[in-house]
Amino acid sequence: MRLLSLPAWMRPAPDSLVARSVAKGKSPWVDAVHLLWTAWLFITPVFDRDSWNLRWITLTLASYPLFLWLYAMSCLASRRASPIYAVGMVVLCMSLLPWYPSGLTYFVFGCVMLRVCSMTMRGYLLTLLGLNIALLSEAWLLHYPWQATFSIPIVTFIIGVIVNAERTSEEKDAELRLSHDEVRRLAATAERERIGRDLHDLLGHTLSLITLKLELSRKLFDRDSEAARREMSEAESVARHALAEVRAAVTGIRATDLAAELASARLLLGASGVHLDYQLPVLQLPEHIERGLALVIREASTNIVRHARATEVKIALSPEGAEVLLQIGDNGRGGLVLEGNGLAGMRERVRGMGGALQIESPAGRGTCLRVRVPVPSAMLVTHAALRESMRADAPRDDADRSAA
Repeated sequence: MRLLSLPAWMRPAPDSLVARSVAKGKSPWVDAVHLLWTAWLFITPVFDRDSWNLRWITLTLASYPLFLWLYAMSCLASRRASPIYAVGMVVLCMSLLPWYPSGLTYFVFGCVMLRVCSMTMRGYLLTLLGLNIALLSEAWLLHYPWQATFSIPIVTFIIGVIVNAERTSEEKDAELRLSHDEVRRLAATAERERIGRDLHDLLGHTLSLITLKLELSRKLFDRDSEAARREMSEAESVARHALAEVRAAVTGIRATDLAAELASARLLLGASGVHLDYQLPVLQLPEHIERGLALVIREASTNIVRHARATEVKIALSPEGAEVLLQIGDNGRGGLVLEGNGLAGMRERVRGMGGALQIESPAGRGTCLRVRVPVPSAMLVTHAALRESMRADAPRDDADRSAA
């Protein structure tokens, strides 16, 4: 069901717990699973034979819907408003405590749901301490047996610390993803600017020169046909030279995906204190292979930052016969046994290019990924080789013009 089809009061705020879950690709109802813990409402009376009575049934029917509304609103409200509903659960518990021991479950939920708001760990722990002191004081004044309340502070502190640690980890991961996306965007912008400068330098002067020579040949056509023919021949030579330079530039531009991804990986790894050393010769690769290898580098860099505990990474790309070999190695902890979603997706991507992925990960000796992808031998042309072939073609072009 689309979120926009919900009633207005059920639509989550942009920074709410539900909105963040949806942004991560989760179901908007994922946090409802925690309501299974409300089973303690019905378990608590087991410890007191006289608790399952008309009063307990009446208070349960009256308070449980209100609790569900408070819990839903703490998930749907913004970070600023969510603590109001979490405190509301605490107040509900303490209001019912003289007659309703099962309401202690509401107190635990209220303490845990305070995690949604923007609060430091220290501030959260101090808040938990104050709420638990208030609860234990009321329970002492009501002559509650210590066995009924001693576990409440333990549970709230343990669960509170766990959920706050999870939230902090999720925020760090989100910051890492945003940082990586920003690095890629800046790298792409810089690459577009470089391409614009290169094309301007290549074509601006050359096209201006060709225009001038053609204008001069038109003016000389009636007065000095030989001079006009010479100007047109020079314009043709300049155009051929410009075409050769454009071809060489396009060959370099085809490697921008890999170059931009390596620049992104260098900044990402550097931010985590990992040194990157890479060798990237300019190869004329098919577009889908170049893009696939760039995505492999991206996924490998992210995995190294998150799991490898490495200090050095080496990336090398080289042609080998009718294949291209990409090697990514680190000096981290190694010992990779099970492949997660990242490596599984990487292997599937390499398989889609017709290649193979090999992983070596001895414990304590780092991890090395080797990706071999078949490429038609005619496509494995380096930038230098392309320039050399164009130089060799130039005399033949001159000879052809002379013969003509």
